[in-house]
Amino acid sequence: MSGHIDTATLVSPLPTSQCLTQLGIHCYSPLQYRAAYNLDPVYQSHLTGAGRTIVIVDSFGSPTIQNDLQVFDAQWGLPDTTVQIVKAGTIPPFDPTDSAMTGWAGETTLDVEYAHAIAPGAKIVLVETPVAETEGVTGFPEMMQAEKKLIEHGVGDVISQSFGATEQTFPSKQSLLDLRSAFKNAAAHGVTVLGSSGDAGATDAQFNGSDLYTMPVNSWPSADPLVTSIGGTQLLLDDNGNRLAPDVVWNDLNTVGGGAAGGGVSTVFPRPAFQRDVRTVTGNHRGTPDISLSAAVDGAVVVYFTFQPGREGYHLVAGTSEASPEFAGVVAMADQLAHHSLGNINSRLYRLAQFHSFGGIVDVTQGNNTFGPFTNGDGTTHTVQGFTAGAGYDLASGNGTIDAAKFVPALAFSPNW
Repeated sequence: MSGHIDTATLVSPLPTSQCLTQLGIHCYSPLQYRAAYNLDPVYQSHLTGAGRTIVIVDSFGSPTIQNDLQVFDAQWGLPDTTVQIVKAGTIPPFDPTDSAMTGWAGETTLDVEYAHAIAPGAKIVLVETPVAETEGVTGFPEMMQAEKKLIEHGVGDVISQSFGATEQTFPSKQSLLDLRSAFKNAAAHGVTVLGSSGDAGATDAQFNGSDLYTMPVNSWPSADPLVTSIGGTQLLLDDNGNRLAPDVVWNDLNTVGGGAAGGGVSTVFPRPAFQRDVRTVTGNHRGTPDISLSAAVDGAVVVYFTFQPGREGYHLVAGTSEASPEFAGVVAMADQLAHHSLGNINSRLYRLAQFHSFGGIVDVTQGNNTFGPFTNGDGTTHTVQGFTAGAGYDLASGNGTIDAAKFVPALAFSPNW
């Protein structure tokens, strides 16, 4: 699971100004994102993701997701929708005292509520798997098999994956490559696959799940060339969602104890053809991310859940776990406009990035994803030097972020070659 912060329970959502005074961080609602990403013109064009399906994959799921989504929708004036739940095996009974289960339930809540908030007309299929995804192979076979089956049955236009494991934690390079069948299937069936780039900047978790690598690393599935890697930005918005400054790379570890946008180069995958024109940045390897959306702790989003007794209510969460389902909503609307699913969109993204004003990709030129100082379990303290944003593609923000009013039609109608 791509980690994210979860704050104390709120009785009701707070406007950004009150989050600042009461909690010391900015917080945002889905309605502020509509303004920030220029989504209203898209909705006014009757694009909501209608007729398209977003598939969300999470271990265990959440036992209260349908109720929680309805309360969330009512709070923000969003249309109701029924989440179709697919159980990929026998899901163990939910235990609200099990931190792994509650963590995944929180992830499920974030994924479903924000995919729906961005694409309120899209169908949402939630795939619950019976084994927790952890560093290395654990949990991945069940997730990939579930995705593969849904694709084979024609279910899903875009798949959002808010999870990842550091490439070095797999038993071998081959063990990672053996898990790719779902992504190959998606490419063959024209299904778009997204993956969060991670929340620890240029580093990521070691096999024990708590220590971090002391060198730059990357994570899978985000690093897979058959996946679109979704990184993180930090937005500075007023209560109405108006930008007060350009977006920067998410990195608030040293200001609010948050995290930083994952990004770097893969040690498993060579540079794909779609990154040929940015080879001076990536070298001979696959670079991530490809595109970025809001993920900062100092800029967290409001979710609603009731799966944990004593904590029922509104919470603030953050991380690239948030960015992936949000971008899935954007892709679903482009699918609706194109009248078909767009499949692997990476070549389209890199072409559109060459035409910023037309393509709706907004360059992010400030910030970095250097991570640290952090202290590992052995008591040693480290800082992993990351990458700095600049003009054009970089390993901190990818190609940048989006202006949806331009990006959705540009993505829908750009040629796929």
